[in-house]
Amino acid sequence: MTIAEIAGRTLTQERRLVTAIPGPISQELQARKQSAVAAGVGVTLPVYIVAAGGGVLADADGNQLIDFGSGIAVTTVGNSAPAVVDAVTQQVAAFTHTCFMVTPYEGYVKVAEHLNRLTPGDHEKRTALFNSGAEAVENAVKIARAYTRRQAVVVFDHAYHGRTNLTMAMTAKNQPYKHGFGPFANEVYRVPTSYPFRDGETDGAAAAARALDLINKQVGADNVAAVVIEPVHGEGGFVVPAPGFLGALQKWCTDNGAVFVADEVQTGFARTGALFACEHENVVPDLIVTAKGIAGGLPLSAVTGRAEIMDGPQSGGLGGTYGGNPLACAAALAVIDTIERENLVARARAIGETMLSRLGALAAADPRIGEVRGRGAMIAVELVKPGTTEPDADLTKRVAAAAHAQGLVVLTCGTYGNVLRFLPPLSMPDHLLDEGLDILAAVFAEVK
Repeated sequence: MTIAEIAGRTLTQERRLVTAIPGPISQELQARKQSAVAAGVGVTLPVYIVAAGGGVLADADGNQLIDFGSGIAVTTVGNSAPAVVDAVTQQVAAFTHTCFMVTPYEGYVKVAEHLNRLTPGDHEKRTALFNSGAEAVENAVKIARAYTRRQAVVVFDHAYHGRTNLTMAMTAKNQPYKHGFGPFANEVYRVPTSYPFRDGETDGAAAAARALDLINKQVGADNVAAVVIEPVHGEGGFVVPAPGFLGALQKWCTDNGAVFVADEVQTGFARTGALFACEHENVVPDLIVTAKGIAGGLPLSAVTGRAEIMDGPQSGGLGGTYGGNPLACAAALAVIDTIERENLVARARAIGETMLSRLGALAAADPRIGEVRGRGAMIAVELVKPGTTEPDADLTKRVAAAAHAQGLVVLTCGTYGNVLRFLPPLSMPDHLLDEGLDILAAVFAEVK
Protein backbone atom coordinates (compact mmCIF):
# COMPACT_ATOMS: atom_id res chain seq x y z
CA MET A 1 0.00 0.00 0.00
CA THR A 2 1.40 3.38 -0.99
CA ILE A 3 1.47 6.44 1.27
CA ALA A 4 -1.13 8.10 -0.94
CA GLU A 5 -3.44 5.08 -0.61
CA ILE A 6 -3.08 5.03 3.18
CA ALA A 7 -3.71 8.77 3.46
CA GLY A 8 -6.79 8.57 1.28
CA ARG A 9 -8.57 5.71 3.01
CA THR A 10 -11.28 6.10 5.61
CA LEU A 11 -9.71 5.40 8.97
CA THR A 12 -11.23 2.57 10.93
CA GLN A 13 -11.13 3.19 14.67
CA GLU A 14 -8.93 0.23 15.48
CA ARG A 15 -5.35 -0.50 16.40
CA ARG A 16 -3.58 -2.31 13.59
CA LEU A 17 0.00 -3.58 13.59
CA VAL A 18 1.26 -4.91 10.27
CA THR A 19 4.97 -4.30 10.91
CA ALA A 20 7.22 -3.80 13.88
CA ILE A 21 7.10 -0.27 15.30
CA PRO A 22 8.67 1.62 13.58
CA GLY A 23 8.22 -0.10 10.23
CA PRO A 24 10.63 -0.06 7.30
CA ILE A 25 9.18 3.00 5.56
CA SER A 26 9.25 4.97 8.80
CA GLN A 27 12.81 3.85 9.40
CA GLU A 28 13.77 5.08 5.95
CA LEU A 29 12.09 8.42 6.60
CA GLN A 30 13.82 8.68 9.96
CA ALA A 31 17.17 8.20 8.26
CA ARG A 32 16.28 11.04 5.90
CA LYS A 33 15.25 13.16 8.88
CA GLN A 34 18.62 12.61 10.54
CA SER A 35 20.37 13.78 7.37
CA ALA A 36 18.16 16.81 6.76
CA VAL A 37 16.82 18.08 10.09
CA ALA A 38 18.83 19.68 12.89
CA ALA A 39 19.77 17.19 15.61
CA GLY A 40 18.21 19.39 18.28
CA VAL A 41 14.74 18.59 16.92
CA GLY A 42 13.99 15.36 18.75
CA VAL A 43 11.35 12.72 18.05
CA THR A 44 9.54 10.70 20.70
CA LEU A 45 8.36 7.88 18.43
CA PRO A 46 9.76 7.74 14.87
CA VAL A 47 6.64 6.55 13.08
CA TYR A 48 5.79 8.81 10.16
CA ILE A 49 2.10 9.68 10.04
CA VAL A 50 0.10 9.94 6.83
CA ALA A 51 -3.45 10.11 8.21
CA ALA A 52 -5.12 10.58 11.59
CA GLY A 53 -8.55 10.98 13.09
CA GLY A 54 -10.79 9.92 15.94
CA GLY A 55 -8.36 8.17 18.25
CA VAL A 56 -5.87 6.67 15.79
CA LEU A 57 -2.72 7.66 13.92
CA ALA A 58 -1.96 5.82 10.64
CA ASP A 59 1.68 5.56 9.65
CA ALA A 60 3.46 5.15 6.33
CA ASP A 61 3.76 1.37 6.84
CA GLY A 62 0.02 0.82 7.27
CA ASN A 63 0.07 0.57 11.06
CA GLN A 64 -2.62 2.29 13.10
CA LEU A 65 -1.67 3.43 16.59
CA ILE A 66 -3.89 4.44 19.50
CA ASP A 67 -3.18 8.08 20.28
CA PHE A 68 -2.79 8.95 23.98
CA GLY A 69 -0.81 12.09 23.12
CA SER A 70 -2.97 14.39 20.95
CA GLY A 71 0.16 16.08 19.62
CA ILE A 72 0.84 17.23 23.21
CA ALA A 73 -2.75 18.31 23.92
CA VAL A 74 -3.24 20.06 20.57
CA THR A 75 -5.71 17.85 18.71
CA THR A 76 -8.31 17.91 21.46
CA VAL A 77 -11.23 17.71 19.02
CA GLY A 78 -9.36 15.19 16.85
CA ASN A 79 -6.71 15.38 14.14
CA SER A 80 -9.24 15.82 11.34
CA ALA A 81 -12.43 17.07 12.94
CA PRO A 82 -14.92 17.59 10.09
CA ALA A 83 -15.93 21.11 11.15
CA VAL A 84 -12.28 22.18 11.35
CA VAL A 85 -11.43 20.67 7.97
CA ASP A 86 -14.43 22.34 6.33
CA ALA A 87 -13.74 25.74 7.89
CA VAL A 88 -10.08 25.75 6.91
CA THR A 89 -10.87 24.52 3.39
CA GLN A 90 -13.32 27.39 2.88
CA GLN A 91 -10.90 29.95 4.28
CA VAL A 92 -7.90 28.78 2.26
CA ALA A 93 -9.99 29.19 -0.90
CA ALA A 94 -10.80 32.77 0.10
CA PHE A 95 -7.38 34.03 1.24
CA THR A 96 -4.51 32.71 3.33
CA HIS A 97 -3.03 35.93 4.72
CA THR A 98 -3.19 39.69 4.72
CA CYS A 99 -1.62 40.44 8.14
CA PHE A 100 -4.23 41.62 10.59
CA MET A 101 -2.11 44.65 11.45
CA VAL A 102 -2.24 45.81 7.82
CA THR A 103 -5.71 44.93 6.52
CA PRO A 104 -7.79 43.13 9.19
CA TYR A 105 -10.54 40.53 8.81
CA GLU A 106 -13.54 39.37 10.80
CA GLY A 107 -12.17 35.95 11.79
CA TYR A 108 -9.67 37.48 14.20
CA VAL A 109 -12.36 39.65 15.77
CA LYS A 110 -14.75 36.69 16.13
CA VAL A 111 -12.10 34.57 17.88
CA ALA A 112 -11.41 37.44 20.28
CA GLU A 113 -15.13 37.82 20.96
CA HIS A 114 -15.48 34.11 21.74
CA LEU A 115 -12.46 34.09 24.05
CA ASN A 116 -13.76 37.16 25.87
CA ARG A 117 -17.06 35.32 26.35
CA LEU A 118 -15.69 31.91 27.32
CA THR A 119 -12.79 32.67 29.66
CA PRO A 120 -13.50 32.94 33.40
CA GLY A 121 -14.99 36.15 34.80
CA ASP A 122 -17.79 38.48 33.70
CA HIS A 123 -15.63 41.61 33.61
CA GLU A 124 -14.90 43.49 30.38
CA LYS A 125 -12.12 41.76 28.44
CA ARG A 126 -9.84 42.14 25.47
CA THR A 127 -7.87 39.55 23.49
CA ALA A 128 -4.71 39.58 21.35
CA LEU A 129 -3.75 36.66 19.09
CA PHE A 130 -0.31 35.20 18.48
CA ASN A 131 1.24 32.02 17.06
CA SER A 132 2.58 29.82 19.85
CA GLY A 133 2.16 29.26 23.55
CA ALA A 134 5.61 30.64 24.33
CA GLU A 135 4.90 33.76 22.29
CA ALA A 136 1.64 34.31 24.14
CA VAL A 137 3.28 33.84 27.55
CA GLU A 138 5.95 36.35 26.61
CA ASN A 139 3.30 38.84 25.51
CA ALA A 140 1.37 38.32 28.75
CA VAL A 141 4.52 39.41 30.60
CA LYS A 142 4.88 42.43 28.30
CA ILE A 143 1.28 43.40 28.96
CA ALA A 144 1.64 43.00 32.73
CA ARG A 145 4.81 45.07 32.78
CA ALA A 146 3.26 47.82 30.67
CA TYR A 147 0.21 47.97 32.93
CA THR A 148 1.95 47.83 36.33
CA ARG A 149 5.13 49.72 35.39
CA ARG A 150 7.00 47.01 37.30
CA GLN A 151 9.53 44.43 36.12
CA ALA A 152 9.65 41.34 38.35
CA VAL A 153 7.98 38.11 37.17
CA VAL A 154 7.33 35.30 39.64
CA VAL A 155 7.21 31.70 38.43
CA PHE A 156 7.26 28.31 40.14
CA ASP A 157 9.22 25.11 40.55
CA HIS A 158 8.30 22.46 37.93
CA ALA A 159 6.99 25.16 35.56
CA TYR A 160 7.16 24.99 31.79
CA HIS A 161 6.36 28.12 29.79
CA GLY A 162 8.23 27.76 26.48
CA ARG A 163 11.48 27.93 24.54
CA THR A 164 11.99 31.63 23.80
CA ASN A 165 14.68 33.39 25.83
CA LEU A 166 12.23 34.86 28.33
CA THR A 167 10.12 31.72 28.63
CA MET A 168 13.23 29.56 29.06
CA ALA A 169 14.06 31.74 32.04
CA MET A 170 10.54 31.11 33.31
CA THR A 171 10.79 27.34 32.71
CA ALA A 172 12.21 25.28 35.55
CA LYS A 173 13.60 22.20 33.81
CA ASN A 174 17.17 22.41 32.54
CA GLN A 175 17.38 19.38 30.22
CA PRO A 176 16.59 19.57 27.40
CA TYR A 177 15.00 23.01 27.41
CA LYS A 178 17.61 25.35 28.86
CA HIS A 179 21.00 23.64 28.87
CA GLY A 180 23.56 25.58 26.85
CA PHE A 181 21.18 28.33 25.76
CA GLY A 182 21.86 31.03 28.35
CA PRO A 183 22.20 33.72 29.48
CA PHE A 184 18.49 34.17 30.03
CA ALA A 185 16.25 37.16 30.60
CA ASN A 186 16.53 38.69 34.05
CA GLU A 187 13.95 39.79 36.62
CA VAL A 188 12.45 36.27 36.77
CA TYR A 189 12.12 34.80 40.25
CA ARG A 190 11.25 31.19 41.11
CA VAL A 191 9.43 30.02 44.24
CA PRO A 192 8.09 26.65 45.44
CA THR A 193 4.86 25.33 44.00
CA SER A 194 2.26 23.01 45.53
CA TYR A 195 3.20 19.39 44.75
CA PRO A 196 1.27 17.30 47.30
CA PHE A 197 2.91 13.98 46.38
CA ARG A 198 6.38 15.40 47.03
CA ASP A 199 5.96 18.23 49.53
CA GLY A 200 3.34 16.41 51.65
CA GLU A 201 1.31 19.59 51.95
CA THR A 202 -2.39 19.09 51.24
CA ASP A 203 -3.41 22.55 52.47
CA GLY A 204 -3.11 24.83 49.47
CA ALA A 205 -3.24 28.01 51.53
CA ALA A 206 -0.29 26.82 53.62
CA ALA A 207 1.68 25.90 50.48
CA ALA A 208 0.92 29.33 49.03
CA ALA A 209 2.02 31.06 52.25
CA ARG A 210 5.44 29.45 51.88
CA ALA A 211 5.80 30.80 48.34
CA LEU A 212 4.40 34.22 49.16
CA ASP A 213 6.75 34.63 52.10
CA LEU A 214 9.68 34.22 49.71
CA ILE A 215 8.18 36.68 47.24
CA ASN A 216 7.68 39.29 49.95
CA LYS A 217 11.17 38.84 51.39
CA GLN A 218 13.28 38.25 48.29
CA VAL A 219 11.47 40.15 45.54
CA GLY A 220 9.22 42.68 47.25
CA ALA A 221 5.53 42.95 46.50
CA ASP A 222 5.88 46.42 45.03
CA ASN A 223 8.26 45.10 42.37
CA VAL A 224 6.10 42.23 41.08
CA ALA A 225 4.49 42.81 37.69
CA ALA A 226 3.06 39.30 37.31
CA VAL A 227 2.72 35.93 38.99
CA VAL A 228 2.56 33.32 36.23
CA ILE A 229 1.46 29.74 36.86
CA GLU A 230 -0.01 26.73 35.06
CA PRO A 231 -3.18 25.67 36.93
CA VAL A 232 -1.90 22.13 36.41
CA HIS A 233 1.84 21.92 35.77
CA GLY A 234 2.24 20.28 32.36
CA GLU A 235 5.80 19.33 31.48
CA GLY A 236 6.57 19.41 35.20
CA GLY A 237 4.52 16.24 35.68
CA PHE A 238 0.79 17.05 35.50
CA VAL A 239 1.03 18.29 39.06
CA VAL A 240 -2.35 19.34 40.47
CA PRO A 241 -1.87 21.89 43.28
CA ALA A 242 -3.57 21.41 46.62
CA PRO A 243 -6.99 23.08 46.86
CA GLY A 244 -6.70 26.74 47.78
CA PHE A 245 -3.20 27.24 46.38
CA LEU A 246 -4.24 29.10 43.24
CA GLY A 247 -6.85 31.14 45.07
CA ALA A 248 -4.34 32.34 47.64
CA LEU A 249 -1.94 33.44 44.88
CA GLN A 250 -4.72 35.28 43.10
CA LYS A 251 -5.75 37.10 46.29
CA TRP A 252 -2.16 38.16 46.97
CA CYS A 253 -1.91 39.58 43.44
CA THR A 254 -5.15 41.51 43.87
CA ASP A 255 -4.06 42.86 47.24
CA ASN A 256 -0.64 43.92 45.98
CA GLY A 257 -1.39 45.28 42.51
CA ALA A 258 0.29 42.44 40.61
CA VAL A 259 -1.21 40.67 37.58
CA PHE A 260 -2.23 37.03 38.09
CA VAL A 261 -1.56 35.12 34.86
CA ALA A 262 -2.91 31.61 34.26
CA ASP A 263 -0.87 29.74 31.64
CA GLU A 264 -3.57 27.47 30.20
CA VAL A 265 -1.64 26.55 27.08
CA GLN A 266 -1.91 22.82 27.84
CA THR A 267 -4.92 22.81 30.15
CA GLY A 268 -7.32 24.96 28.15
CA PHE A 269 -10.27 24.16 25.87
CA ALA A 270 -12.03 21.34 27.73
CA ARG A 271 -8.87 19.30 28.33
CA THR A 272 -9.31 19.04 32.11
CA GLY A 273 -13.08 18.54 32.27
CA ALA A 274 -13.72 22.26 32.54
CA LEU A 275 -13.36 24.69 29.69
CA PHE A 276 -10.35 26.14 31.55
CA ALA A 277 -8.52 24.45 34.42
CA CYS A 278 -8.62 27.46 36.76
CA GLU A 279 -12.40 27.02 36.87
CA HIS A 280 -11.90 23.92 39.03
CA GLU A 281 -10.72 26.27 41.78
CA ASN A 282 -13.15 29.09 40.97
CA VAL A 283 -10.16 31.27 40.18
CA VAL A 284 -10.58 34.20 37.79
CA PRO A 285 -7.17 35.22 36.42
CA ASP A 286 -6.35 38.75 35.35
CA LEU A 287 -4.82 37.34 32.17
CA ILE A 288 -5.25 33.87 30.69
CA VAL A 289 -2.86 32.43 28.09
CA THR A 290 -4.16 29.84 25.62
CA ALA A 291 -2.76 27.89 22.67
CA LYS A 292 -2.43 24.15 21.79
CA GLY A 293 -6.07 22.97 21.71
CA ILE A 294 -7.36 26.33 20.51
CA ALA A 295 -7.17 25.65 16.75
CA GLY A 296 -7.15 21.91 16.12
CA GLY A 297 -3.50 21.76 15.06
CA LEU A 298 -3.06 25.10 13.34
CA PRO A 299 -0.66 27.58 15.01
CA LEU A 300 -2.62 30.01 17.14
CA SER A 301 -2.38 31.37 20.66
CA ALA A 302 -4.00 34.13 22.66
CA VAL A 303 -3.79 36.36 25.69
CA THR A 304 -7.20 37.29 27.09
CA GLY A 305 -7.83 39.44 30.13
CA ARG A 306 -9.16 42.45 31.90
CA ALA A 307 -9.70 45.28 29.45
CA GLU A 308 -7.78 47.85 31.48
CA ILE A 309 -4.73 45.56 31.65
CA MET A 310 -4.88 44.40 28.04
CA ASP A 311 -5.17 48.00 26.85
CA GLY A 312 -2.02 49.00 28.76
CA PRO A 313 0.50 48.65 25.90
CA GLN A 314 0.67 51.38 23.26
CA SER A 315 -0.84 50.87 19.81
CA GLY A 316 1.58 48.75 17.79
CA GLY A 317 3.15 47.30 20.93
CA LEU A 318 1.43 43.93 20.43
CA GLY A 319 1.20 41.84 17.31
CA GLY A 320 3.26 39.95 14.77
CA THR A 321 3.18 39.15 11.08
CA TYR A 322 1.32 35.86 11.41
CA GLY A 323 -0.54 36.39 14.68
CA GLY A 324 -4.19 35.49 14.23
CA ASN A 325 -3.64 34.05 10.75
CA PRO A 326 -7.02 33.68 8.98
CA LEU A 327 -6.67 29.91 8.54
CA ALA A 328 -5.92 29.45 12.22
CA CYS A 329 -8.82 31.72 13.18
CA ALA A 330 -11.21 29.71 11.00
CA ALA A 331 -9.99 26.54 12.68
CA ALA A 332 -10.38 28.05 16.16
CA LEU A 333 -13.97 29.08 15.49
CA ALA A 334 -14.73 25.54 14.36
CA VAL A 335 -12.97 24.06 17.41
CA ILE A 336 -14.99 26.24 19.79
CA ASP A 337 -18.21 25.32 17.98
CA THR A 338 -17.31 21.61 18.16
CA ILE A 339 -16.52 21.76 21.87
CA GLU A 340 -19.82 23.46 22.65
CA ARG A 341 -22.01 21.52 20.21
CA GLU A 342 -20.64 18.10 21.18
CA ASN A 343 -20.34 18.91 24.91
CA LEU A 344 -16.70 17.90 24.98
CA VAL A 345 -16.25 19.27 28.49
CA ALA A 346 -18.44 16.40 29.71
CA ARG A 347 -16.57 14.00 27.43
CA ALA A 348 -13.27 15.00 29.02
CA ARG A 349 -14.74 14.33 32.47
CA ALA A 350 -15.93 10.90 31.36
CA ILE A 351 -12.52 10.02 29.94
CA GLY A 352 -10.91 11.14 33.18
CA GLU A 353 -13.24 9.02 35.29
CA THR A 354 -12.41 5.94 33.23
CA MET A 355 -8.66 6.56 33.30
CA LEU A 356 -8.50 7.38 37.00
CA SER A 357 -10.48 4.25 37.86
CA ARG A 358 -8.43 1.91 35.68
CA LEU A 359 -5.05 3.43 36.54
CA GLY A 360 -5.98 3.64 40.22
CA ALA A 361 -6.64 -0.11 40.25
CA LEU A 362 -3.31 -0.66 38.52
CA ALA A 363 -1.53 1.49 41.12
CA ALA A 364 -3.12 -0.46 43.97
CA ALA A 365 -1.46 -3.61 42.63
CA ASP A 366 1.88 -2.12 41.57
CA PRO A 367 4.03 -0.28 44.16
CA ARG A 368 6.10 1.29 41.39
CA ILE A 369 3.20 3.64 40.68
CA GLY A 370 3.62 6.33 43.31
CA GLU A 371 0.61 8.41 42.32
CA VAL A 372 -2.14 8.64 39.74
CA ARG A 373 -3.30 12.23 39.26
CA GLY A 374 -4.75 14.76 36.89
CA ARG A 375 -8.01 16.28 35.75
CA GLY A 376 -10.30 15.23 32.94
CA ALA A 377 -8.43 13.91 29.92
CA MET A 378 -5.11 15.10 31.35
CA ILE A 379 -3.95 12.18 33.50
CA ALA A 380 -0.53 11.01 34.65
CA VAL A 381 1.16 8.31 36.69
CA GLU A 382 4.36 9.04 38.59
CA LEU A 383 6.74 6.08 38.78
CA VAL A 384 9.02 5.53 41.76
CA LYS A 385 11.20 2.91 43.39
CA PRO A 386 8.81 0.69 45.40
CA GLY A 387 8.22 1.87 48.95
CA THR A 388 9.80 5.28 48.32
CA THR A 389 9.20 8.53 46.48
CA GLU A 390 12.52 8.18 44.64
CA PRO A 391 11.87 8.87 40.94
CA ASP A 392 12.38 5.97 38.52
CA ALA A 393 13.07 7.56 35.16
CA ASP A 394 14.53 4.36 33.69
CA LEU A 395 11.33 2.43 34.38
CA THR A 396 9.33 5.25 32.81
CA LYS A 397 11.38 5.00 29.62
CA ARG A 398 10.97 1.22 29.49
CA VAL A 399 7.21 1.38 30.00
CA ALA A 400 6.82 4.05 27.32
CA ALA A 401 8.97 2.09 24.86
CA ALA A 402 6.99 -1.10 25.48
CA ALA A 403 3.71 0.77 24.96
CA HIS A 404 5.02 2.25 21.72
CA ALA A 405 5.97 -1.21 20.47
CA GLN A 406 2.37 -2.32 21.04
CA GLY A 407 0.97 0.59 19.04
CA LEU A 408 0.06 2.92 21.90
CA VAL A 409 1.40 6.48 21.76
CA VAL A 410 2.21 7.72 25.26
CA LEU A 411 4.34 10.65 26.37
CA THR A 412 6.69 11.14 29.30
CA CYS A 413 7.28 14.27 31.35
CA GLY A 414 8.19 15.47 34.84
CA THR A 415 11.10 17.34 36.30
CA TYR A 416 12.66 13.97 37.16
CA GLY A 417 11.62 12.25 33.91
CA ASN A 418 9.50 9.74 35.81
CA VAL A 419 5.96 10.59 34.76
CA LEU A 420 3.83 8.99 32.05
CA ARG A 421 1.26 11.47 30.77
CA PHE A 422 -1.92 10.65 28.90
CA LEU A 423 -3.74 13.15 26.70
CA PRO A 424 -6.22 11.25 24.52
CA PRO A 425 -8.21 13.29 22.01
CA LEU A 426 -11.76 13.87 23.16
CA SER A 427 -12.86 12.31 19.87
CA MET A 428 -11.48 8.93 20.96
CA PRO A 429 -14.16 6.20 21.12
CA ASP A 430 -14.54 4.26 24.35
CA HIS A 431 -13.35 0.95 22.91
CA LEU A 432 -9.99 2.47 21.94
CA LEU A 433 -9.62 4.15 25.32
CA ASP A 434 -10.25 0.80 27.02
CA GLU A 435 -7.85 -1.00 24.68
CA GLY A 436 -5.14 1.54 25.37
CA LEU A 437 -5.59 1.04 29.11
CA ASP A 438 -5.48 -2.74 28.60
CA ILE A 439 -2.16 -2.32 26.83
CA LEU A 440 -0.81 -0.25 29.71
CA ALA A 441 -1.86 -2.89 32.22
CA ALA A 442 -0.14 -5.60 30.17
CA VAL A 443 3.01 -3.52 29.80
CA PHE A 444 3.27 -2.90 33.55
CA ALA A 445 2.89 -6.64 34.13
CA GLU A 446 5.67 -7.41 31.66
CA VAL A 447 8.22 -4.65 32.32
CA LYS A 448 10.35 -5.36 35.37
